[in-house]
Amino acid sequence: MIVELHMLQNFAPSCLNRDDTNSPKECQFGGYRRARISSQCIKRAIREDFKRNLSLPPDFTAARSKHFVATLTDRLTKAGKAPGQAQDVAIKAMKGMGLGLEKDNATQYLLYLGEQELNNIAEVILAKWSDWEAADAKGKTGKEKSELGKKLNELLDGGKAVDLALFGRMLADLPDKNIDAACQVAHAISTNKVNVEFDFYTAVDDLRPKEETGAGMMGSIEFNSACYYRYANIDMTQLKENLGGDTELSNKAVEAFLRASVSAIPTGKQSSMASPNPPEFILAVVREAGAWSLANAFAKPVWAGSNGNLVQQSITALVNYWSRLVKVYGDKGIKATPAVALHDAELTGLTAVENLDKLIEEVLNTIGHQSRKEG
Repeated sequence: MIVELHMLQNFAPSCLNRDDTNSPKECQFGGYRRARISSQCIKRAIREDFKRNLSLPPDFTAARSKHFVATLTDRLTKAGKAPGQAQDVAIKAMKGMGLGLEKDNATQYLLYLGEQELNNIAEVILAKWSDWEAADAKGKTGKEKSELGKKLNELLDGGKAVDLALFGRMLADLPDKNIDAACQVAHAISTNKVNVEFDFYTAVDDLRPKEETGAGMMGSIEFNSACYYRYANIDMTQLKENLGGDTELSNKAVEAFLRASVSAIPTGKQSSMASPNPPEFILAVVREAGAWSLANAFAKPVWAGSNGNLVQQSITALVNYWSRLVKVYGDKGIKATPAVALHDAELTGLTAVENLDKLIEEVLNTIGHQSRKEG
């Protein structure tokens, strides 16, 4: 079972996701320049939304960091161990697991670990505290696993962290603990052709001497405004496998992902441009197999047209393209197509619903029915 999410989101002037030159990210699509928001940026915003809006209990989330020695030290200290001893043991544990450390005790690359995994590691260390204190870490490069460390590695099962199950992880030093992502997230691209614009700004020095004139500083920043097409899908079989076969948690993960995808907005330059614009159109598709990105609905850029409504024209282009796909390839295996739009639009071939809650309810009912059928 595959759950797909298609959205159209029109942002006011903004610079949500920048490249190495501080310019809004762009791409070439259909022979035209488009605005772009990277999938990494979108996934980060979704993960932060999981925690900020408490869509999921903290124990079912993960963290990506180089600073797990400090995190593990904190857990051991809270359990009553002296800070210095706790840090020494945390270093031994990380090295014993085969994870290399830098001079500042940071790992050599970002690790992605679930809260339950970290809790379980701390509990096992505490249960074998005397053995860990006696362990010798001298000469360890961090690439050589100890017998005690191998026991800790056995605990790296994902810990039922939903974001980890959705987005997967790769541990270069522990490849058998890699997790295949259950979710694919596309780069968001604009439905319309985009040109970069420049905002020239000045700042006044409030305390400058009266005889001085001019700005205290000046500069410029690039920005754009675009209607983005966003796409993602979830492989329910992979998701359930990543979550240890927990059907209930898998369904909660889908709901959390749908809500976070709708509400999560990249934070780039928001303090100076404030463009928290929610999606104008949302379509969820539940299907037995396969996946259709609808990006090619916009291979030819959408123009505002005589009615001056870029968003409505984008919705029409997307719905028409969906209809053509169904006509050519059929709709066998497609179980649900709930859609909601802020604009009056002909949603031919789709199931129009009143609001986001109804859309999510339709998705959950469909995957729940399929799970009972398979069971």
